[in-house]
Amino acid sequence: MLLASLALSGCSSTHSGSWQGFTESGQASFYGDKHQNKKTASGERYNHKLKTAAHKEIPFGSVVKVTNLKNGKTVVVKVNDRGPFVRGRIIDLSKSAFSSIGNTSAGLLDVKIEVIQAASQ
Repeated sequence: MLLASLALSGCSSTHSGSWQGFTESGQASFYGDKHQNKKTASGERYNHKLKTAAHKEIPFGSVVKVTNLKNGKTVVVKVNDRGPFVRGRIIDLSKSAFSSIGNTSAGLLDVKIEVIQAASQ
C-alpha cells in the first residue's frame, strides 16, 4: 500500500518553486472552433491562429515548448488560459499550435512540455 501511494504521488502535477525548466508529459488536446473570440481565463480573447495554450497551473504569460513524442516536432506557445480538466490531459493547445506538431484529426497527441520562460505570478 505504501508503494502504491508513493508511486501515485510521483505522478502528481502539483508544483512548488520556480516554474523555469518545469517539465511534464501527457496528452495534449486542442480548442474547438466554438471557442474562437471567447475570453480566456487571463482575459485575452482566444484566437485559433495564435500559438497559445491552457494549463492548470503554469502562470499566464509563461512560454512553453511542446514536443510531440511520436514525431519530435515542437511548438512554442504562451499560456493564457486554464485547463484542460480531463484526466490524463496536461495542456490544451490552440488549433494552429496543435496543427504545427500533429494532425487535428488525431484529436490527442502524446507530448512533453517544458517551461522555457516563466512569467511571474
